[in-house]
Amino acid sequence: MMSGNPSAPGRPKSGLLARSFPHPALSIQLALSWLVLSHSLAFVHLLSAALIGWLLPHLLRGFLSDASPLHWPSVFRLTGVVLWDIVMSNITVARITLGSLKTLQPAWVTVTLQSEHPRVNALLASIITMTPGTVSAVVYPERREILVHALNCDDPAALARDIQQRYEAPLLRIFGSECAPSAPTQEASP
Repeated sequence: MMSGNPSAPGRPKSGLLARSFPHPALSIQLALSWLVLSHSLAFVHLLSAALIGWLLPHLLRGFLSDASPLHWPSVFRLTGVVLWDIVMSNITVARITLGSLKTLQPAWVTVTLQSEHPRVNALLASIITMTPGTVSAVVYPERREILVHALNCDDPAALARDIQQRYEAPLLRIFGSECAPSAPTQEASP
């Protein structure tokens, strides 16, 4: 007779605390976000924060999986990189729009995805859309590609490599995904 470990991967979590807070980090983030947005520590806001932090993970349980632990140093590094890139991109876009529009070189760039990990691909597309000057147009998970529109791009291959190195590689480290061999990056015609 084999005795199983209830906390082993693949087994449902047991215990009152695990059932009450299936995603404790998300519960804390939601509660803190609510308090920041409400700008108040009044009892009603504390109660609302606790309710939101408890209820939303239960309502979203079907969409949230029990993922492996995140690599937190990579999370903090990527957050810093993305925030820096957003600030620098805003400055660049301001210069472009205030200058001569004749020098603009818009381009559609195909970036080969290194992973089939759905969270990595979704977060990569989100990061790209948050960075001014680039807009993610389409993610093709079956082809392992993302089509990116760049406001001004003189070297599409360099932009694709930059996206892979600055954003996708850290996302893969964060989620512990293995990189698949990449296919050559191509520029799609406008």
